[in-house]
Amino acid sequence: MSVITLDEAQNRLPEIIARLQPGEEVLITSKDAQPLAQLRLYAPAKGQPVFGSCKGLLTILAEDDEHQADFRDYMP
Repeated sequence: MSVITLDEAQNRLPEIIARLQPGEEVLITSKDAQPLAQLRLYAPAKGQPVFGSCKGLLTILAEDDEHQADFRDYMP
């Protein structure tokens, strides 16, 4: 974790943000080295699956006996 002063953060914030890597943090301190804030890249939440979003993208042929034979052990 990098440590910088508040003055340095105010003067170089765009540069500091541009250099941040995912998972890396920067600790911002006061002039007397007291921690004030922590800076890290925002990681957006992963999207949730939407049921039915692939509708029309997959075609299953009921009369496809050749391929269904491979799944006979799994069918009731």
